[in-house]
Amino acid sequence: MKCEIDLFSWYTFSSGVPQGSVLGLVLFVMYTTPLSTLISTCSLNYHINADDTQLFLSFLPAHFDSSIDYLYNALDRISSWMTGNLLILYSPKTEFLLIGLSKQLAKINNSLLTPLETSASYRDKHLTFLTRLHLSPNLYYYIRQLHCSRPYLDTKTASPSPLPFVHSKLDYCNTLYHNQPKYQITRLQQIQNCLARAVVRAPKSSHVTPILRSLHWLKVSEYIKYKLLSPTYNQSTYISA
Repeated sequence: MKCEIDLFSWYTFSSGVPQGSVLGLVLFVMYTTPLSTLISTCSLNYHINADDTQLFLSFLPAHFDSSIDYLYNALDRISSWMTGNLLILYSPKTEFLLIGLSKQLAKINNSLLTPLETSASYRDKHLTFLTRLHLSPNLYYYIRQLHCSRPYLDTKTASPSPLPFVHSKLDYCNTLYHNQPKYQITRLQQIQNCLARAVVRAPKSSHVTPILRSLHWLKVSEYIKYKLLSPTYNQSTYISA
C-alpha cells in the first residue's frame, strides 16, 4: 500500500500555533505577552519561559497565611485571563515551592501546607545543594559498564569515553559546591577515583594521585576552584590588555 501526504496543503487554525513549527514558539510568546503585564499589576516577580511561568514572592514566616492568599488571588486572575484567551492553567503541574532556612520553615504551621481549592501541592526546600550531590548510584552504573568493556579498549580510547557520562555530571554547575561540607566533596572525589582506576585498569588499592596526573584530570575540589578563578583571570587579562 502506498500512502501519499500532501505537504503543501493549506490549513486554517482558529486558535493556537502549530507545535514544532519554526515560528510556533515566537508566535506563542507574542500571544502571551499580555500575561507579563497582568503579573506585574499583581506586584509579583516572575520568570516566563514559553509556557512555563514562575511567580516569586518573598515574605516573613509570620505573614505566611496572607501571602498564600495573595498568591491564590493572583492565580485566579491569571486563570481567568487564560480562559478568556483560550488557554488553560494546568493545575496538576501547578505547585507552591517554599524556600527558606530550616529555622524559618519551622516557624510555619505545617497543618496549613495542604492543597486548597486547586490541586497545587507544597514542597519545602532547604537552601542546600546536598540533594544535587546524590549522584553515586547513577555514576557508578556507568563506571561498571566501563569495567566490562575496558578489556576490549586501549587506554587512548578508554580515556575520553567516560567524559560525557560521568565527568559531565561531576562538572555540571559544580561551582555551587564551593564551601560545601568536605565529606560531600569527598563523595564526589571517590567517584572520580573509581573512574580513574577503571580507565587505566589499576587495582582498587593503588594510589590515585599519579593516575589523575597521568590522565590530566584535576581533582574535584581543584576543578571547582579552577572554574571559580578562570572568569576572574580572564577578566583581569582583558582589562590589562
